[in-house]
Amino acid sequence: MAILHLLSEISNFPADNYIIYSDSLSVLQALSSLHRHSHPLAFSILDLHDRLVCKGFSILLCWVPSHVGISGNEIADTAAKNASAVLDNPIPLKDFKHYINLTLQSRWENHWNSQSMNKLRSIKPVVEPWPTLTNRKADTVITRLRVGHTRYTHRHLLMGEQTPMCAQCKCTMSVLHILCECPNFNYLRLRYFQSNAISLTDLLGKTPHVHLLPFLKSIGTECLAQIGQFWPLYHKTPITHSDYQQGVKNIVKKLILFSLKIGKNYSK
Repeated sequence: MAILHLLSEISNFPADNYIIYSDSLSVLQALSSLHRHSHPLAFSILDLHDRLVCKGFSILLCWVPSHVGISGNEIADTAAKNASAVLDNPIPLKDFKHYINLTLQSRWENHWNSQSMNKLRSIKPVVEPWPTLTNRKADTVITRLRVGHTRYTHRHLLMGEQTPMCAQCKCTMSVLHILCECPNFNYLRLRYFQSNAISLTDLLGKTPHVHLLPFLKSIGTECLAQIGQFWPLYHKTPITHSDYQQGVKNIVKKLILFSLKIGKNYSK
């Protein structure tokens, strides 16, 4: 804004050689590399600059480092800040969107930090996008493990069954217990992770452990069948064409019998 104001002041003087000194390197770089997403103020500065040049003015923009012992630099800096504070300048849409995004991000992070009991927060403490895996099936498995909700650990809530318990440790089954705590799988942890002291963050963090899925497979078919969808190893039996035809015939037959029954009742 100060550069635009200076250009406006220069326009009141005779055409001559002028130099505008600025300690804002970012502004000067923005003016030298203009594109369609540039700040509207940059377009205004260059427009006025070009009009003055056409009238015979020679205006150079020069960068000077801040606070290098130039007399009056502190006073000029303070005056520029005070002047910009009282100006009623329209806010560009780009700046407004940026401010909204920063505000929403800040509120989201504050809310996320208050979720002390959230299983995912212990693995993902910072609100930021995480990359997805190229394998859709594997990505689904990782996501379920991160939120701590698997069919084995939570199906009892839907089916009215008893809470699954670890026969070895006599405690409630959870993703944390299966992946990190249960001694039944210590030898597998050593084989795949080279350690028994491993955390969920190590296994399920921004970049999941490369040996996590092989570890899950090695836990055993019996355990995985109980866990249900930790790693979907089951295969649906395909329906043959003859079975499909027979099923359709049975449905049609039932519909016909039902229609005849309704017709008889209606005739009565």
